Amino acid sequence: MNMLAVNDRTFQENVRKEGLTLVDFGAPWCPPCKVLKPILDELGGGYGDKLTVLEVNCDEAPEVATQYGIMSMPTVIIFYNGEPVEKLVGLRPKSVYESLLSRYA
Repeated sequence: MNMLAVNDRTFQENVRKEGLTLVDFGAPWCPPCKVLKPILDELGGGYGDKLTVLEVNCDEAPEVATQYGIMSMPTVIIFYNGEPVEKLVGLRPKSVYESLLSRYA
């Protein structure tokens, strides 16, 4: 599964109004963000159509980053039916993301 890159203009239209969206807030120059990418790719593939995975480059989407209070990268926010329900700051093991997603899937 490929993550969909979004920016300030395209963010809202790509967050699912029904179901799960996982949003990865990061930057290309951030080493932990690079480690997280394959973990999220793998996670997304396991959910098929039930999960949308979005990628926000905070350098290119400052409005969205500010709106969701992104202070450190990577930050992952899980949206359920269009509303943010979980927020994880920093790199975590795959099992942590799986556990949070399983609450809503």
